[in-house]
Amino acid sequence: MELYARLKNLGWGQGLFHQREGKIMKHQKFLAPLAFALGLTSAGAVTAQTLTMGVRGGPESMDPHFSALGPHAEAAKHIFDTLVWSGDDLQIEPGLATSWEAVDEDTWEFKLREGVTFHDGSAFDAEDVKFSIERIPVVTGPTTTAIYVRRVSDVEIIDPYTLHIHTDGQAATLPNDFIRLFIVSSEAAADYSTPETAAEGFNSGAATIGTGPYKYVSWEPKGDLVLARNDDYWRGMGAWETVVRKEIPNDSSRLAALKAGQVDVINYVSSVDYLALERDPDIDAIKGDSVYIMNLQLDQREDTPLVRAKDGSDLDENPFRDLRVRQAIDHAIDRETMVDIVLEGLGKPANQMMPAGFFGSSEDIAMPAYDPAMAQELLADAGYPDGFEVDLYCTADRLPGDGAICQGLGQMLTQVGIKTNVNAVSKTVYFPAQARLEYSMFMNGWGTLTGEASYTLGGLAHSNNPEVKLGAYNRIEYKNDDVDTLLQTGAKMMNPDERRATYEEAMEKVMADKAYISIVQLQTVWGSKAGTVEFTPRFDEDTLAFFIKPAS
Repeated sequence: MELYARLKNLGWGQGLFHQREGKIMKHQKFLAPLAFALGLTSAGAVTAQTLTMGVRGGPESMDPHFSALGPHAEAAKHIFDTLVWSGDDLQIEPGLATSWEAVDEDTWEFKLREGVTFHDGSAFDAEDVKFSIERIPVVTGPTTTAIYVRRVSDVEIIDPYTLHIHTDGQAATLPNDFIRLFIVSSEAAADYSTPETAAEGFNSGAATIGTGPYKYVSWEPKGDLVLARNDDYWRGMGAWETVVRKEIPNDSSRLAALKAGQVDVINYVSSVDYLALERDPDIDAIKGDSVYIMNLQLDQREDTPLVRAKDGSDLDENPFRDLRVRQAIDHAIDRETMVDIVLEGLGKPANQMMPAGFFGSSEDIAMPAYDPAMAQELLADAGYPDGFEVDLYCTADRLPGDGAICQGLGQMLTQVGIKTNVNAVSKTVYFPAQARLEYSMFMNGWGTLTGEASYTLGGLAHSNNPEVKLGAYNRIEYKNDDVDTLLQTGAKMMNPDERRATYEEAMEKVMADKAYISIVQLQTVWGSKAGTVEFTPRFDEDTLAFFIKPAS
C-alpha cells in the first residue's frame, strides 16, 4: 500500500486505482520464448479464412520507405520483405539475403535468395535491392528511414544475386541496419520514387508490389488495410486467405470490437483492461517484454521555447543545460510507481536507453534513486529554489501507457517545484513537431530494433552530423565530444568484444549526462477470443498475420 500512498501524495487521480487482490505481478524472464493461444472469432463475425486484427496504429502511407515508426513498418512487413530479417528475439536471420560477409574494410558482400517473385510475377534480383537502397534517402519523411542506409556509399551489382555494398569506412553493424531495408520492385516503383509522386503510386496500389506474404488490396488512411494471401510466398503459404488490419486507436474501442466479435486479435491491451481480462474466461490475454524504452528528452539549446518562470516571465537561460537540473528531474521520477501503479505492473524500471542484455547495454549503470528532497536541493543549488514552468509533450496513441506515463511525469515533476503542463497528443502531431525542434521537454518510446547500441546511440546520442550520418534523431542538440568519438570508433570495430566495450562506455557517459532520462521498459499485451489461434509475441511488438496460426 506504500505505493498507493506515494501516488496519492503526488496528487494522482483516483481513476487509476484498481483492486489488485493482493497479487504481485511477476515479470516474465527477459528473452524467454512466449507462445499463447488466441481466439479466432465469434459466430458469424468472419470466415475461417479471414483474420481481422484490431491495431492501435497504422501506416502513414503505403510507401515502406516513408517512415521509421513501428506501426508503419509493421504494416509494411505484410507486403514487403526486408533484406535481413529480425527474429522474435531480434537476432538477425536471412531474409531476401541468404548470407553476408565483410570482404574488405569497407565492403560487404550479400548473396540474394533466388527464385523469389514479386506479387506481379516479376523476378526479384539485385537491381531491386540497389534501387531500394538508393530510393530511401529521396522519399523518406520526417521520421527518417535514412538511418538504415546511412553507412552505404555505393551499391555494386556483381551478378543478379550478388551485391557488394560499399560503405563510408568500416561498418560492422551494416547487416543489423538492413532489418528495415524494405525491398520494392524497381519496375513498379520506377515512376513513384520522388517526394511528389511516391504517395500517389503506393497509396493507390500501383507501386505497392512486394515479395511479402500478402498482396495489397486496398487501404483507407486511419482505417482498414485489406490484404490477400500471396500463395507463392517463398517462406510458404500463410494460413489466411484474407487479412484485414483495422486501425482502432482508442484502447476501449479496440477491446469492445474484440468482445463484439468484430476483430479476432488486438494489440496493446491497456494496463487497466489487462487486469480484468485475466479473469475473463472468454478472452486470452498474454504479455511479452517489449524492446521499447520510454525516454524523457531535455532540450540542450541555449534558447528553448517552452520553459519559463512560474509567473510567465522569461528565464535568463535554459535550465536544462545545467546538469544539476537534469539530475533533479531524474531524482523526481518514481519509476516503481510508474510500473506498479501507472502501468499496473506492465513494465520494468529502466536505467538506460536499451533493455538489459542488449549489445552495448552496461551493467555498471545504477538504477536512479527516487529522492524528491534531493531533487529540490539540486534545483536550489542550480538557482531555481522556486522551480520553473515547462510544457511537456508526449504521444497519447503510439505505445501502451504513453499518455499515462506522461501524466505521471507531470505530477512527479510538479511535486518537486517544476510546474509541468502535460500535452499528450496524437503521434501524427507529435513527431513532425519534434522533428521541427518545437519542444523543450518531451517523451516518447524508442526501441533498439537492431538489438545493438549503434542504432540507438548513433541515432539519438551522437550530435546531429550529416557528414558522418549520425544523430539523425537527436532532437535536443545534445553533444558530448567523447560520446561522438566513441560511437564513430565503435562503428568501425569489427571485433565484437571491442565494439561492445566501446558502446558500453558510450552508454555510461550518455546516461551520466541526464539529457536523456530513461524511465520504464514496456511490456505489451495482446488479446483474443479464447482458444483457437497461436503465435509468439515479438520484442518489437509487431503483430504479423503470417506468423499467426490456427491453434492445433
